[in-house]
Amino acid sequence: MIDLICGLDEAGRGPLAGPVTAGCVILPEDFPVEILNDSKKLSEKKRIAAEAVIMEKACWGLGVVDHETIDQMNILRASMYAMKIAYEMMMAKLPGWLSSRNIEILENSSLESHISAITDGTCCPEISCACRCEPKADGKYPQVMAASIIAKVERDKMMLEFDKLYPQYGYAKHKGYPTAAHIAVCREIGMSPIQRKTFKF
Repeated sequence: MIDLICGLDEAGRGPLAGPVTAGCVILPEDFPVEILNDSKKLSEKKRIAAEAVIMEKACWGLGVVDHETIDQMNILRASMYAMKIAYEMMMAKLPGWLSSRNIEILENSSLESHISAITDGTCCPEISCACRCEPKADGKYPQVMAASIIAKVERDKMMLEFDKLYPQYGYAKHKGYPTAAHIAVCREIGMSPIQRKTFKF
């Protein structure tokens, strides 16, 4: 069996509202990496198109941690927890994905021993394979780029749904980030039900 690299990244550490999400992705050798980049450097249209290809061809997982849990454990721990959830979801899919690509799994070998992880940033989540962290990894490694795209696209979708529930807060525009308009409306009418109460604004 070949050795595999999974990329991990999160979206939503900076917002004042909503969840933090994380992606975990293993790419096949024939993946069209030219469609990838740091999610922040891609247009919304290109992110959505890339995510569709990732979800079709790659082995991936998504982790979501809500605003209440963020308040309970702090945003750094919540981000690591979201990555752990994403990793575990990816690992659950991995045997079937490998089989579909005719990649042999050795009987006396654990999958984790053939996987290493790279995460964007300065911390690694508590996962079952070897992991290293690297700042700006989302601009260097295709697997991390793919993870950042999944995390960003899925979080944006969630914030669009929250915008339908709480239209006065403008979540469709700023996705919960601390824009002047977002801060102003919170000060004028109070916090929304998905506000992170431990964040200052």
